[in-house]
Amino acid sequence: MKSPRSNMRSASRSKVGGTSASRQSRSPRKGRAHIRRPFVSATFAMTVDGKITTRKFAPVDFTSREDKAHLFRQRARADAVLVGHSTLKRDNVRLGLPAELREERIARGQTPSPIRVIVSNEGKIDNRLKIFQSGVAPIVIFSTHRMPKRVQNALHGKAILHLSKSQDVDLAGMLRILRRKYNVRTVACEGGATLFRSLLEHGLIDELNLTIAPYLFGGAGAPTLTGLSKEFLPASVHCSLSDMRVAGDECFLRYRIGRKNRATSKRRAR
Repeated sequence: MKSPRSNMRSASRSKVGGTSASRQSRSPRKGRAHIRRPFVSATFAMTVDGKITTRKFAPVDFTSREDKAHLFRQRARADAVLVGHSTLKRDNVRLGLPAELREERIARGQTPSPIRVIVSNEGKIDNRLKIFQSGVAPIVIFSTHRMPKRVQNALHGKAILHLSKSQDVDLAGMLRILRRKYNVRTVACEGGATLFRSLLEHGLIDELNLTIAPYLFGGAGAPTLTGLSKEFLPASVHCSLSDMRVAGDECFLRYRIGRKNRATSKRRAR
């Protein structure tokens, strides 16, 4: 079996993002084109009252087979799938794809599966997680100097590490590295809420795929899309509906994400 590094070199040679599947996402909106980062699309499911899980943050299966297939389709569109360590630890998933979607990617000239990207500020990652037992695609981890040496040693040969000297991962810098070093043009962000909020606060989310499931959870302690923070976002984020469909009792929404100009919003409020 090839090591993650050799797989990554192969992915780079085959131009992971340079396929028809990514053409619509190659160039973010004009104001962001100079940043040279990938297009970032987040996918979430939530209840009618806006909850993405319970107060215990435990994995909850409250969506249909169609929603699960929808998640896989969004993942299959991307050159990289991105997840926060806390979410990965709770869900313990491999972040792979069904056979038919792998075949479709190959037919488009892509690698069979998107590279798998993990973000962790502290870096206390268990190398026994399922993702490290599966060689479906290379794994790239962005963390900091806080990652313990024993963890670094345990992950040797299983993942490519990018460790910064800062306390927290520079998310914009991470995206630029993915674009520059791994030819990633589109990223599928699959949570969790903390990572999504951080990306949102830095203006790094371009699209949101949102499934509304026919349930009510209630509870002030259950997280929403932006987590449990009591603080407002630094600025309101405008979501422009670009697609909507209904399947059974679920509603599938797609939004383009943009940040409203504060000054303009204030003038209108007057």
